[in-house]
Amino acid sequence: MDGAAAPRQNRRVTITDVARHAGVSVAAVSKVLRNAYGVSPAMQEKVRAAIAELGYRPHAAARGMRGRTYTIGVLLDNVRNAFFADILDGIRDELRTSEYTVLIGAAGFEAEEQARTIRAMVDRQMDGLILIAPGTAREEVLTTSASTPTVVIGHHDAAESHDSVVDADDVGAGLVVDHLVALGHRDIALVSAPGSKANRWKRTPEIVLTDGYLKAMERHGLTQYARVQHAAYSDEGGFKAGMTLLTSERPPTAVMTGADVAALGIYRAAHELGLRIPDDLSLAGYNNTALAALAPVQLTSVDQAGHTMGSTAVRMLIERVERRRDRAMRTTMTPRLVIRGSTAAPGSR
Repeated sequence: MDGAAAPRQNRRVTITDVARHAGVSVAAVSKVLRNAYGVSPAMQEKVRAAIAELGYRPHAAARGMRGRTYTIGVLLDNVRNAFFADILDGIRDELRTSEYTVLIGAAGFEAEEQARTIRAMVDRQMDGLILIAPGTAREEVLTTSASTPTVVIGHHDAAESHDSVVDADDVGAGLVVDHLVALGHRDIALVSAPGSKANRWKRTPEIVLTDGYLKAMERHGLTQYARVQHAAYSDEGGFKAGMTLLTSERPPTAVMTGADVAALGIYRAAHELGLRIPDDLSLAGYNNTALAALAPVQLTSVDQAGHTMGSTAVRMLIERVERRRDRAMRTTMTPRLVIRGSTAAPGSR
């Protein structure tokens, strides 16, 4: 090996080691790390090769003292919700060629637990936050976003301090109701997350979804059949909601849910009660996750482009972090209905 030998492995590799190994200045390495303008492709290749050979990792704490840690925190409530995986894939793919690292906080459904996770992310000097349908109080999010660049996914409440990426949930609900009515259904129930008035969000996805469902039922003259069963967006939440609806005095002939994961719980409830889908019950989900397309499931579902949501959110966040924009922005996804085998004309029980 030549004079630019790799440093001994019992200490952390520094930017000086990288510069020496590549035969360039420390300033040149710094420019490559920052993706600075004017760095030639040859210089990029030489420095990146040295970084790879030495296993160099920028020191996050030192970067934080200089004003940036190149970390982004993502808050979600439930790692079992497959739709969040779609969003995370979009975030990851968008950042693939950047210096940013994503750290995930799965905080559960409790508002205070989510708030504690958000504070921990801020305390660790993360450059920005992406909050997926946060259940924590709106005031907490507004306080956080006033000092830390933040994008909220899901909630329709606008704010000057944070960006928003939302789905037209009311339109999506209408697409499902229109589809089921066209098949001949009248008694159509909605399973939606309960939400909480205490957190002071006025336009959460479940609120907008429910509003769209009720308006669609009214538009078809079916207000007397409308009913909303609240349940957590989880398999167990869907199962409990399914058991309640399907053992009621007037069981619906069709059920739509605000999340595919809850629809799977209703599948389980229907199976336990000896009901066949779609012969005895039509079922529609929301999010069009990979689970919906599985051969044994074939769930009709509303696609709200989770991957695009994630990639859009992180692009908006980086613009804020890098101070290329200081005004709030909002992006709305247009839902589309993907019809599969879980919905059909109502049969006899």
